[in-house]
Amino acid sequence: MRSGHTPDGTRPTFPREVRLRRSVDFRRVQSRGRRARTRHLLVLYTRGRGDRTRFGLVVSRKVGNAVTRNRVKRWLREAIRRNRWRVSGCWDLAIIASPRAATAGLAAITDELITVFERLGAR
Repeated sequence: MRSGHTPDGTRPTFPREVRLRRSVDFRRVQSRGRRARTRHLLVLYTRGRGDRTRFGLVVSRKVGNAVTRNRVKRWLREAIRRNRWRVSGCWDLAIIASPRAATAGLAAITDELITVFERLGAR
């Protein structure tokens, strides 16, 4: 494993092709998806249509002002970057931050996402 790479050999990035971007994709995950709740996050997930797992982030104004929301989004992106290799299979995930996420910190968010990702890997 090269320095700065994940165990599956890829670089820890969050490229466009692994993001849920279209509203129709978010609606499909919300209507057909299953739920996994943690202390700071709600993760909706369903089997993906493509060949890779895709992630969508939702951080509403309930979480806080723009600075706080952007911080939470940065934490989520970083946690996904470092750990997306843990998700096996092809899934579409919508990760929704609760208002409590504003005070969680990167470590707590990362731990919760790892738990959910490993749960998905077991399915």
